[in-house]
Amino acid sequence: MKISVAQAKPESGNIEKNIVKHLQLIGLAKGADLIVFPELSLTGYEPALAGNLATDIDDKRLEAFQTISDKQRITICVGLPIKQEEGVSISMVIIQPHEMPQLYSKTYLHTDEEPFFVSHQNDINLTLSSRITFAICYELSVSEHTANAFKNGENIYIASVSKTKKGIDKTLPTLAGIASTHKATVLLSNAIGTEDGGQSAGHSSAWDNKGVLLGQMNEVDEGVIVIDTDTHETVIRKLWQ
Repeated sequence: MKISVAQAKPESGNIEKNIVKHLQLIGLAKGADLIVFPELSLTGYEPALAGNLATDIDDKRLEAFQTISDKQRITICVGLPIKQEEGVSISMVIIQPHEMPQLYSKTYLHTDEEPFFVSHQNDINLTLSSRITFAICYELSVSEHTANAFKNGENIYIASVSKTKKGIDKTLPTLAGIASTHKATVLLSNAIGTEDGGQSAGHSSAWDNKGVLLGQMNEVDEGVIVIDTDTHETVIRKLWQ
């Protein structure tokens, strides 16, 4: 199986323009069975704006992803603030070929997020040819979340984040440790550019199930990493080159 993580520079609050960028990156990941984008990738990570930007899983603007998913037989995971009964969740919309979209939502919130978002329980793990589990940003540092993520023998772990330089310096060794401890292939999708008044630091990455780094992007380029989970062959493709 081939899995891709995208590294994108979102335009804050502009869902339509960000959809265009997402479609370009999906095209760059040609041949992948799955592509995952950074946290809140379609709006940018902007907590103060999320209440006005929040939508639902049936948003017609997402139909462009369903069309390309059906055509290319690729599963697409994009980040959006989603309206829930109790408030707005940080969510990932999972779009699979010829199926109804699903949601993975952030259960463990950082304290800074609590004024803007609500925790939302879910039990979505994805099975393609491997068992895949997800984490959204802060969740990767929560031991309870990590233990739960691997409770059913999952062997691929993908973190969708918005991390600054300070945050990414802590995140990279944490994910390498998760890979080696749980004998799982681990991937990281981070944004670049300005988000929530800070700079997202990129360094989207992939590790094998021993925690060995297979590939890593820098902090300035948009693009994708594509990894073959059987051979560990890893390719980095930049959007503008």
